[in-house]
Amino acid sequence: MRRPIAAALAGCLLLGGCASRDEASILDGDTLTAGVRPDLPGIGFKGPDGTYEGLDVDVSRYLAARMGKKVRFVPALARDRERLLQDGDVDMVLTFWLEPKWKERFSFAGPYLTSYQDILVRADEHGVRGVRDLKGRRICAVMGAGAAEAVTVEREVPAVPVAARSYEECMGMLADGRIDAITTNDTILAGMKTRRGAGFRLLNARFGERRTAIAIRRGDLDGCEALNTAITQMYQDGTMAKFMRKWFGTSGLDLSDVQVPQFEGCL
Repeated sequence: MRRPIAAALAGCLLLGGCASRDEASILDGDTLTAGVRPDLPGIGFKGPDGTYEGLDVDVSRYLAARMGKKVRFVPALARDRERLLQDGDVDMVLTFWLEPKWKERFSFAGPYLTSYQDILVRADEHGVRGVRDLKGRRICAVMGAGAAEAVTVEREVPAVPVAARSYEECMGMLADGRIDAITTNDTILAGMKTRRGAGFRLLNARFGERRTAIAIRRGDLDGCEALNTAITQMYQDGTMAKFMRKWFGTSGLDLSDVQVPQFEGCL
């Protein structure tokens, strides 16, 4: 079932308001600098001409416009995103899973997307139907991503992680048989499948709900509230559903229920 729209309003406001800010906030400037992935088709991708496209790019533009700001994009690979935030090179980083270890270091707006971990295999692979079938199989392990660990550690499935620097590298490894599967957010897999075309199959296995949020400097409560308000508006006016169809409509990803996220609250 779809969550009621009101659930998305449960941000910092339910905590009785946020403290006054005494440090730099994303609200202070005229431009939001957004860290987005440059290597994930459909999510965040940097073309040869230097322009960015994908869901996170569209979401960033929408949120910035709602907050009365311009937006600038910076490439944020999984291995670099912590440093970019800590060094102040970006105001926010998208496509961050909401996990306890990250909450100790950053504040989070959203989640702006509720998705699931899924599995991508070659089209002629019929022996993998779900996460348990990854036992003994070679799966891609992108540095800094954590998706492979969600299989081998969280679910205790003895798959064989094979290190890679990016999901684009994973796709090449899957295509030539060096690995048997890629597992991560279903939207990431859907974007890669759409770009590569035939030859791959998304299982829609849907395990491990993944709440994808926006990381900002820890303690920027006013900025977090402003982002949460804009995310809520993005769902209320139907924009997020349009974005999902735009980027993943031909991928085989189940888009029958684009859920309104339930916010964690600003910390």
